[in-house]
Amino acid sequence: MCGEKCRKAGLQAQSRSFLRFVAGVGRSGYEITLQAIGLGDCLDFDQSAVAVGGFFFCVSIGIPINIPKYSSFAFSGLLIWTWTQTALFQATGLITSNRALIRQPNFPIAILPVVTTATGLIHFLLALPVLMIFLIIDGLQPNSVLFVLPLLLVIQFILTVSLAYPLAALNVTFRDTQHTLGVLLQMLFYLTPIFYDLNSVPKEYQIFYQLNPMVPLIEAYRAVLLRGVQPDWLALSIVSLAVIVLLPIGLGIFRRQSDRFVEEL
Repeated sequence: MCGEKCRKAGLQAQSRSFLRFVAGVGRSGYEITLQAIGLGDCLDFDQSAVAVGGFFFCVSIGIPINIPKYSSFAFSGLLIWTWTQTALFQATGLITSNRALIRQPNFPIAILPVVTTATGLIHFLLALPVLMIFLIIDGLQPNSVLFVLPLLLVIQFILTVSLAYPLAALNVTFRDTQHTLGVLLQMLFYLTPIFYDLNSVPKEYQIFYQLNPMVPLIEAYRAVLLRGVQPDWLALSIVSLAVIVLLPIGLGIFRRQSDRFVEEL
């Protein structure tokens, strides 16, 4: 009888801790994003240096910003990028910032990066009507290719989770991982065509852009939302294959490291 009561009490404690975790992720998501992209109140010097360097790189290679319907163009890119950036930055500190939850016996730790990414997806969907308003103001109308949008969401979701798993595990051993990731994400922010068109990048630099899996995703979103055409299915297929490979690898790294999480904490 006592064993059953203790088991139920333990499950209730796990549920309460998990709900607090989910609430905390949702509440702090955009605050972390602002810090990661350099808009927070406590911006470190190295992040500032990367921001300035990224801006001057874009200017130095002559990327023009004369893009029609620019408000929709820029907001769509920022919205897509923010989801992945926020989820990755938060996921990196998941284990170290939730010690009580990690120490709960039989708690499914592997669900935490999924919850963080799902929270980012909810934020994305909540902001989607604002993007639609921008599209309507710019004279763009919804069309039949919008059926591709759920597929893009699934690909981006799995890609983000695939990267979140090894980052969360790595940060347990190397506590500077989250700080380093913030700098890398800031650099990628400027090396991703969020505020400028990929076609305006000189051809000798475009090969480096194609190594970033977020580039074909952003281009696919814009093809569907802004231009009303089918996305580049070849580029999406390559990203999908990469995701299929990355997910089991990332999950495997996370599971191997998870046996030592309690010891490391």
